[in-house]
Amino acid sequence: MTFIMDTIKGIFIGIANVIPGVSGGTMAVSLGIYDKLIGSISGLSKNWRKSLRTLLPILLGCAIGIVGFTYAIEYLLSRHTFVTCMTFVGLILGGIPILIRSLRKTLRGSGRRIGLSGVLAFLILFAVAVGLPMVNAGEETLRTLTPTPVTMLLLLLIGIIASATMVVPGVSGSLVLMILGYYYGIIDSIKNFLEALKAFDMAGLTQGFLILFPFGIGVLLGIFLIAKLITYLFEQFGTQTYCAILGLIIASPFAIFYNTGLLGQLSSLSVLTVIGGLALAVIGAVVTYLLGEQNG
Repeated sequence: MTFIMDTIKGIFIGIANVIPGVSGGTMAVSLGIYDKLIGSISGLSKNWRKSLRTLLPILLGCAIGIVGFTYAIEYLLSRHTFVTCMTFVGLILGGIPILIRSLRKTLRGSGRRIGLSGVLAFLILFAVAVGLPMVNAGEETLRTLTPTPVTMLLLLLIGIIASATMVVPGVSGSLVLMILGYYYGIIDSIKNFLEALKAFDMAGLTQGFLILFPFGIGVLLGIFLIAKLITYLFEQFGTQTYCAILGLIIASPFAIFYNTGLLGQLSSLSVLTVIGGLALAVIGAVVTYLLGEQNG
């Protein structure tokens, strides 16, 4: 029964990791398995058998959730771009009060102020979140990744970065992928791989494997190797870490609009679409805020 329940919880975490703005780490906290998850990751080298028994159903569920929701998220982003992105924005902004509260708690505990280092951490991550989409401005938003050696190496590194952020409650790994400009490529690659699997298309399977395998290895490396680093950063540089996360999150709505091509479409949106998008943004913000309050 525990295996089944952890698998179901893993499915919800996987779905959360597909949606930009929704934190898989926060979902793990809300489902009551975050400590067990992080403890198993951190203790993998000491007691790998026990850790694997704990992680297996959760990771299996995550894989099911990611694969199952891939089709839905691609449809929503391609057919209902504005309202979908506004929902993401709401989900992102709703977590800001919780992060600010955590920052204040850290400041009270240390007896310090934000200081220059905190401001710099905020500005650097803010600039990165705004600048990276503009660097990729010449590339197609809904691009298809090709398995070149350079791309495979980049996917390995991006997998490490994205999975490291997935471990942190309040930070969305898929949002980081979107800021880096690889979110659509990964989603499209998963979908194409599944389609090739259905059709027994060996060429498609090979191409999908060469793209998803290095990314998957990067994700595993990020989860298993950086979990302790994330814990260390929060313990030793809590103020700077929270400031950096806030900079990333506050700038991320621009990255979402830029990467989806919405900035050039805003003037052509209907009034009904705008109202629907704003309503979903408010609902998303409330959901994220209430979820954070539940865990606060």
